[in-house]
Amino acid sequence: MKKLFFLLLCLAACTGPKPELENTSLSGDVASAHPLATKAGRDILAAGGNAFDAAIAVAATLNVVEPMMSGLGGYGTILTYEAQSEEIRFLNASGRFPAATNTDLMREPTVNFKQNRVGPKSISTPGNLNAWKAMHEQYGKLAWRDLFKSAIIHAEEGFIIGNFTERMIAFAFDDFSDHTKTFYGKDGKPLRAGDKLIQADLARTFRLIGEEGPNPFYQGELAKKIDLTMQEMESFLSLEDLKSNEAEWWEPLAMDYRGYQVFTASLPANSFAAFVNMGLMQQWPADSLKHNSVQYLHLFAEMTKESYKARLAHSFDPDVTTAPLDSLFSPAVMRQMAAAIDTEEASTFELPFAEESQHTTHFVVADQWGNIVSATQTLGNVFGSRVMPEGTGVWLNNSMAYSTFEPKGNPMDAYPGRHKLSGDCPIIILKDGKPWAALGSPGGHTITQNVPQIIFNLIDFDMSMQEAIDQPKISFAEPNVILVDEHLPENILEALTSKGHQLISRSIGNAHGIKIIRDQSGAITSFELGEDQRRK
Repeated sequence: MKKLFFLLLCLAACTGPKPELENTSLSGDVASAHPLATKAGRDILAAGGNAFDAAIAVAATLNVVEPMMSGLGGYGTILTYEAQSEEIRFLNASGRFPAATNTDLMREPTVNFKQNRVGPKSISTPGNLNAWKAMHEQYGKLAWRDLFKSAIIHAEEGFIIGNFTERMIAFAFDDFSDHTKTFYGKDGKPLRAGDKLIQADLARTFRLIGEEGPNPFYQGELAKKIDLTMQEMESFLSLEDLKSNEAEWWEPLAMDYRGYQVFTASLPANSFAAFVNMGLMQQWPADSLKHNSVQYLHLFAEMTKESYKARLAHSFDPDVTTAPLDSLFSPAVMRQMAAAIDTEEASTFELPFAEESQHTTHFVVADQWGNIVSATQTLGNVFGSRVMPEGTGVWLNNSMAYSTFEPKGNPMDAYPGRHKLSGDCPIIILKDGKPWAALGSPGGHTITQNVPQIIFNLIDFDMSMQEAIDQPKISFAEPNVILVDEHLPENILEALTSKGHQLISRSIGNAHGIKIIRDQSGAITSFELGEDQRRK
């Protein structure tokens, strides 16, 4: 009942009027899930900062104004484009599972094994802050301490919460500590829309980080507070895990899609599943399928089942196993997989249970020099593990909730000290060798289904970024079940049902993206934003 209640909350939160987007500036622009975070990034760009500076300001401010979705205690996946070197890189902020991880406690016959999957024992090493610092050291322009001014102000002085934040606080409030309830509530009850959320501890944390960098969080004062709480709650996370955390730069994954060069995160992220959909879609001529027609949606649903077979077969920590992705994406394999798709009837597919989530955020920043950051960051579930070490203001993630615990030893299990295999899918697209668009979405296992549909809308159906994001989507969820956007026409839904698809209506994603507009000489003239309205 609690999952059903939360699903209804999400659906209710995804309605409402579309706000007018501000005019883009030649200094660059930002697409994020909260206007205060968007403004924080734009202010950094206007002050002469670049996309990397602005991305840190956006991420920190989102921690404050969207505290249930991402933050210092979370993890993520970042794709960067540096204009001077014309280099795209994957910055892994997802880190590793704690060295003491024991997932036998997440399986039967352990008492409370289900609670262990989402509570203190599900906490992995937070990686976001070290990733922000690594990005700043490599590419930043402005002073580190200047990037946290917006986050500190909104945490210290507070901000007015909206309907969505009200719902999320109400949903999780019973799990909060007495200390946390004092500022997430009023008179013993959760804050309401129109109330001000003040996070004094978080303001002090960001001020300390602004002055001293990540060290207090991973080794010093804040780390010791986290470690003490973890010991009290018998979590696997330890001070040694925090000390050993480091951000890692990896080569991205690339695919040519109808003449555009599409880049995403490589393993240990599971972003490659989206490329299976893209490789299969290319087996049909671009003009042979009508957008969101019955045939198009049926084929996409069947392609996604193939992508999930590939995900289960090839999701590995590259420190342990090398996945044969080059072979998977070869023309011969894509043709063979496409030929096996039944173009008339739905197939069934036994998919191991996996949690779904909209409790994540994605943002994109592009600047006047052509630099781009496309980042997905999360706490896991809403407010993560619901654990906030007192005095820090930091919610800690529950990333292990997104592992697959049965059968023991499968590639998606949580292994001590190994990489977290995140399911994020940040995207950067080049056209004629120059950045053309960047995008991404939250949504748990729907991410690698939402993202390729947006790419198809942009390239195959020549839509603007806002149009591409606004269009109704579908998502394969579990054996023979397809999640469908409520805005798809009834006759389309009836036809899909007649092909054997079992449909469930649900809003999909909260994507954000930017298209870079250029003149005939290739110079940047403007930025075209797309901001998902499904959570507003």
